[in-house]
Amino acid sequence: MTKRASAGEAMPRVLRPKRGTSAGVTLLELLIVLSIMAIIAAMVVPMFGGVSTGELKGAARKVAAGLRLARSEALATRQETRVMLDLEQRTFRVERDPRIMTLPRQVELKLFTAQSDLVNEKVGAIRFFPDGGSNGGRVTLAVGERKYDVDVDWLTGRVAILD
Repeated sequence: MTKRASAGEAMPRVLRPKRGTSAGVTLLELLIVLSIMAIIAAMVVPMFGGVSTGELKGAARKVAAGLRLARSEALATRQETRVMLDLEQRTFRVERDPRIMTLPRQVELKLFTAQSDLVNEKVGAIRFFPDGGSNGGRVTLAVGERKYDVDVDWLTGRVAILD
């Protein structure tokens, strides 16, 4: 038994969206929102993390450049040249260069070198010889779990940055 609407009663209407309108979100709108969120996250995360990965890698490159400069000076002047590292102050300098290079405060430095080139617990050196060789060593730069090692090969004096 079906009920029929009488002349005075209106039949309920089923609401249907008009053609051409959408009740959902388009893929383009979703991509725009995700892009904006990614840009904001990229700007905010380094503010809370202290030193960004780029800054840490830049510090490792700075140390490597100082070591390479010392090696080329040893070759050019035919004299031993040292790179002095102060782990507490987070600075280093090439022996005959008056400039003192500073690293970010949050970077933790570790130096592995020959015992004879350690001045004390906080100051040490990596030495380059006139033939291009070195006493070898490693400078580790770290912030939390992220770290870079700057290695100096003892035989060739070659400087390399390792992740």
